[in-house]
Order: sequence, then C-alpha cells, then structure tokens
Amino acid sequence: MSIVGSKVAEPYASALFESAMSSSALKETTNDMNIVSQLLVNSGDLKTFLGNPLVTRESKKTVVKEILGEQISANTLNFLFLLVDRSRISLLDGIVQKFLELSYKENSIEIAKVISAVQLSAQQQKNIADKLKTITGAKQIKLALKVNPQLIGGFTVEIGSKLIDTSIRGQLKQISNLLGV
Repeated sequence: MSIVGSKVAEPYASALFESAMSSSALKETTNDMNIVSQLLVNSGDLKTFLGNPLVTRESKKTVVKEILGEQISANTLNFLFLLVDRSRISLLDGIVQKFLELSYKENSIEIAKVISAVQLSAQQQKNIADKLKTITGAKQIKLALKVNPQLIGGFTVEIGSKLIDTSIRGQLKQISNLLGV
C-alpha cells in the first residue's frame, strides 16, 4: 500500500475501532475483519473487482452483501457499504490490517510476520509463537504465515521493528558480505 493509501486507511480503521469499542463489539468486529482479510488474501479477483472504478457502487454493494452478508455482523457490513459510498473500498485491505493492528494492540496481541521456506507444522508454529512471547513479553502472538521457497531453508520473523533471519539465504548473504563478494 502506498503512503497516501496508508494515510487514508488509518482514519477509517480508527473510526471502526472506536465504534466497536463504544458498542462493546470489538471481539465480533475483529472476527469480521479476520474473515474479510482471509477473503481478500484468497481472492485476487474480488480485490480487483472492488478496486475497479468502472464498476458501479450498487454492483459492489451487491457483491459484498452476497459474499459476506451471512458471515459478518450488520455493523461491519454497513461499514463496508460506507467505504463503497465514499469510494474507499479499494483501500479495504489496508483498512482491515490497520484495524486488526489496533484491535490486537488493545488485547496485548503481537503480530509476527513469519516467512518460511516450507509450510510450518502446527507444532513448529506453536514453538515459534512461544519463543516470541518470551522475547516480546506479549500475552499472545498471532502469526501471519507466508511460504517463500527462495529462502532455501529456515525462516524469517518480522515483529514490530525487529527482524530475525534464520534462513539459509540470509546466512549466505551474510557470508558473501563478509567475503566482500
């Protein structure tokens, strides 16, 4: 997301967060935003459709209601309609991420972006989360997992401003830097 897109997404995420807090619906809204996030990750076509300025607002609302209407609360659905009306639905991905950051921070949950060379087992994920809890002092760690075979082996973890690189690619890069290659 561009810096401008991020600046525009932040107030919408904050407004949704404040609304959820004031109506004691933070847990429900966070669940809704996780559903929306997963949908956006798994459907590039939906992202493209919502971001297309040539598609009418009514068409976008119809699609949003058909796909998400049964899965999310009426308040969250109305928020998505508001984004469509204000031509901000193309920023939905950024708004969702900002909202989840606020929600997790409120609940002392840290988000760790983990990129591994292969799919991590449930036990490996638990081990990483436990180790990160110890390092950060957070009550809970939520892992955002990605697979990148170019790492060759190992994984990288980005949590806050820290980067932990245990990948073979990272180690090879360090060796080449030491050798001046």
